[in-house]
Amino acid sequence: MSDLAGIVRLTLLVGGTATLACLPVAFLLAWVLARWRFPGKVVLDAIVHLPLVVPPVVTGWVLLLAFAPAGPVGGVLERWFGVSVLFRWTGATIAAAVMALPLMVRAMRLSIEAVDRRLEQAARTLGASRWRAYATVTLPLALPGVFAGAVLGFARSIGEFGATITFVSNVPGETQTLPLAIYAALQQPGGEQQVWRLAAISVSLSLVALVVSEALVRRAGRGTHVL
Repeated sequence: MSDLAGIVRLTLLVGGTATLACLPVAFLLAWVLARWRFPGKVVLDAIVHLPLVVPPVVTGWVLLLAFAPAGPVGGVLERWFGVSVLFRWTGATIAAAVMALPLMVRAMRLSIEAVDRRLEQAARTLGASRWRAYATVTLPLALPGVFAGAVLGFARSIGEFGATITFVSNVPGETQTLPLAIYAALQQPGGEQQVWRLAAISVSLSLVALVVSEALVRRAGRGTHVL
């Protein structure tokens, strides 16, 4: 098993990269679902939240099919760029991002929907374009919720297990994040002490993320109440 510091570093790398990669996609989806009306909106909403309800191993299996060398995405990466994400930390990042996306979208969507549209309309009557009203009114008011969604996504990313182990396996030093390291330690005789250490670190990181997220949500709620 990789050293403890290396496991923590890899977990933070995967979680941080997955969160940053998801942030613009999650925000765009949240804005579309909160502000737009179009045919198929219910279907899009269902697809976005699908990873929350299907078994994570199914998500990992679908990712494996997509990113395998013969898959639609993996084949393009292999032929055009000569890269593969299988059994690499980048693959673990993709799995974590897919699993974290629904939580991020949901938190951001609720934050955007909580902003009073009359404020946007007031900005429009004062001469602001739709995009300027959104950038100067809606976005600042929704920002705590956006940050809360990002923190929740990070917490979900560092706790991801099922999709990751199915997609990129459990490779020490490459894809073995904290949850996978705990699983590996449980399979070894006398690994209880290592499990306790890893579990304590995992719980501590998740707890800090949840406390920060709750503080941001409360701040967003107070700001909306004032408005």
